Amino acid sequence: MIPAAFDYVRASSLAQAIDLLRDDPDGTKLLAGGHTLLPALKLRLASPALLIDIAGIAELKGIEIGEAGIRIGALTTHTELLASEPLNEALPVFRQAAGLIADPQVRNRGTIGGSLANADPAADWPAVMLALHAEFEIAGSKGLRRVAARDFFVDIFSTVLEGDEILASIHIPRPNAGTCFIYRKIRHPASGFAVVGIAVAMRLQQSVVTEISIGVTGAANHAFAGGDAADFLIGKTLSQENMDRAAKLLGETTACLSDRYASAEYRANLLRIEIRRALLALSS
Repeated sequence: MIPAAFDYVRASSLAQAIDLLRDDPDGTKLLAGGHTLLPALKLRLASPALLIDIAGIAELKGIEIGEAGIRIGALTTHTELLASEPLNEALPVFRQAAGLIADPQVRNRGTIGGSLANADPAADWPAVMLALHAEFEIAGSKGLRRVAARDFFVDIFSTVLEGDEILASIHIPRPNAGTCFIYRKIRHPASGFAVVGIAVAMRLQQSVVTEISIGVTGAANHAFAGGDAADFLIGKTLSQENMDRAAKLLGETTACLSDRYASAEYRANLLRIEIRRALLALSS
């Protein structure tokens, strides 16, 4: 449980952190909250030559609520997201999701950017970001670029981030009036991660679905948008028949993971159950 030797630098700015990354991207790791990296270092699953502590970079922090959209700095902690009244007035799904993350110790230190960049297939925030049509601002040696959440997650623990890039902030468009949100998950009893997690943003007009987006985590090798199920529901009422059909589509189109805790078939069944429960809750 003793890490291999490494050099340590506490970066004072985003530019400095990018410069350090550029020098040796393969031998360098970023430290934010540390809840994934530190155990990996102790078990020697990761042995970087250099550890860059970015926790003190002010430009990567904060929550900004604007008329057109919301900006969240990547180093914003889960607890800060949970506690922000302006954020949760605009997007109450943040409080729902943050309150289900692990325990107070993890929520106090862990960051939304760290969770997204780590791309754990069972993490909570990726599903929420997909349902909210978020865009991620990425900073690197070539400047800034934005990537839609649906294009960010590539595979298990894998994203589109290049070796010299840092996830800087999350940008979320303001939802239309009347949009409702929900995040549900079946928690793993030991880790608290999602065996299956479902985030839904939906707008109804006269009982007909006019807008809907679905984000899924825990089920597959990375978080994904439930596009087929959402497309099916547009223009329809949330009848039992329509919800069952959407649930069937979501289960059928997902290549579910199988592990010692849950088989692929079990996860597919949970997907069908949880999307029905989420839609029913939003329609009541």
